[in-house]
Amino acid sequence: RFLGGAAAAAMFVPGCAEVEGKDGRNVSVVGYLTDPVYHKHIDAIAHPEQPARLMAIDDGLMKSGFWEKLTTIKASAAETVRIEAAHDKEYVEKAISEMKAGRRKLSTGDTMLSEGSLDAALWAAGGGLRAVDAVMAGTVKRAFCAVRPPGHHATPDIGMGFCVFNNVAIAARYIQQKHKLKKVLIVDWDVHHGNGTQDIFYQDPTVLFFSSHQHPLYPGTGPASETGEGEGKGFTINCPLPAGTGDKEIAATFEKKLLPAAKKFKPDFVLISAGFDSRVDDPLGGFEITDDGFVRLTEMVTEIADRSASGRIVSMLEGGYNLGGLAAAVTAHVGALGAK
Repeated sequence: RFLGGAAAAAMFVPGCAEVEGKDGRNVSVVGYLTDPVYHKHIDAIAHPEQPARLMAIDDGLMKSGFWEKLTTIKASAAETVRIEAAHDKEYVEKAISEMKAGRRKLSTGDTMLSEGSLDAALWAAGGGLRAVDAVMAGTVKRAFCAVRPPGHHATPDIGMGFCVFNNVAIAARYIQQKHKLKKVLIVDWDVHHGNGTQDIFYQDPTVLFFSSHQHPLYPGTGPASETGEGEGKGFTINCPLPAGTGDKEIAATFEKKLLPAAKKFKPDFVLISAGFDSRVDDPLGGFEITDDGFVRLTEMVTEIADRSASGRIVSMLEGGYNLGGLAAAVTAHVGALGAK
């Protein structure tokens, strides 16, 4: 259906295998969303968050044999009203204005920009919404979104850490506002703490946010003592872990901290901030999780979704900067979501 590598960016036709109707015929368990627009963001400078990440993922899925088992979901841009459900209106207007003006860095933080960043950022946010729509329509059971820029460091009013808009947070609000589901679980296994996602939902008891992350490491947030405030007290779960954390330790953390909390919370929908910089040999992290480790984490999250959310999961790419490792980890993850 698609071509991998550089050819994917040049010849991919959005929607060439769009999700099917509600009858479910010829539909796989797992949907896959990506688009050449995501290659337009910081595409001409040396940077770890680069278009080659998505090319590597496409190549890995093709070589795995999963490619033909995936149902393609067509991406589109998010409307600003959807973005403003997770971000301050003033920040959204500022970020869009700066990208339109051709700035090379967001004024709020360290996120680099390029000529194509505005389209990529709007479509990255919109990609999650289209994946949610596909899952809610019953045309796929779960979906993985290979989008960029990533999102989990973007707070209500600050873009930082390679992020412009918080794609997962925007999807969570869309699930609640458009699809009228009440409770959303967000699982973030990126090696860096999802400070933006935490900030957005810190006082919200309808979103359970779970983050496993290396500490100390950028952005320096996410101690176990940060558990939410006000009505949101107890609905943020931070699991800071040391460098060297591997499969055994991360699985034990999920079993001890996530599974009982999720069983009590009973989410209606599950989102994953799928950062693969927690994989062994990533240049920006110090964890040692293997591809088998990501399979186990995915299986645990799938068990949660099957228990109370009718299996509904949308997973969105965050970090992961060793290209070969990223491709292998995403392939393992997509297989565990149900593509194998």
